Amino acid sequence: MAQTQQGENNAVPVWDIPVRLFHWILVLLIAFSWLSNKMDWMTWHMYSGYTILTLVLFRILWGFVGSTHARFSDFICGPRALIAYVKTLPSRTAAKFAGHNPLGGISVVLILLCVLVQAGTGLFANDDIINEGPLYKHVSKALSDWLTTIHKYNFNVLLALIGVHVAAVLYYLVWKSENLIKPMFTGRKHLPAGVAPAPMRGVGLAVVLLALCAAAVWFIVNY
Repeated sequence: MAQTQQGENNAVPVWDIPVRLFHWILVLLIAFSWLSNKMDWMTWHMYSGYTILTLVLFRILWGFVGSTHARFSDFICGPRALIAYVKTLPSRTAAKFAGHNPLGGISVVLILLCVLVQAGTGLFANDDIINEGPLYKHVSKALSDWLTTIHKYNFNVLLALIGVHVAAVLYYLVWKSENLIKPMFTGRKHLPAGVAPAPMRGVGLAVVLLALCAAAVWFIVNY
């Protein structure tokens, strides 16, 4: 996790296409999952869950083999770096990081874990009426009820994490005058002159990994 020095800014490629697509598709799918649950579109709700599970499994793998700033090793830091970063928060000047800052890295990991729990528990959930997750038949009713409860309340945790994430982005935009939203569309971040672009992994590898994750989820759901 490299912090850069302040200076003249250049637009440097930071976020690869797989990371950007994952981010925005996940946003849309979480919103659709909430809507489909409220509207009782449970078949579509389950399809959305399967897709979310596929994406999260892909993102976990991409966190080990993807482009530089997509990797967990790039944005998971130790307590010392985290404390040093927290001390910079009151400043109006943003501490420049090529990838995620230390708190942003924690946010990414927590949201990924929370979404994984949400999608995973949904596979075993039931509503005591007619709808059952595809793996309901493999567990007891008591265990399914417990996992259903986790599925219900974990979504509130997910909403809280998303709220904190959005608030942090807005804080950076308003207080520190750094736009963290635009780079997630363009892939480029304004960094001091002299910062070399990090190597980007090919989209082909991402497609292969996504296909493998989709096949794994299909197998889990059907067998």
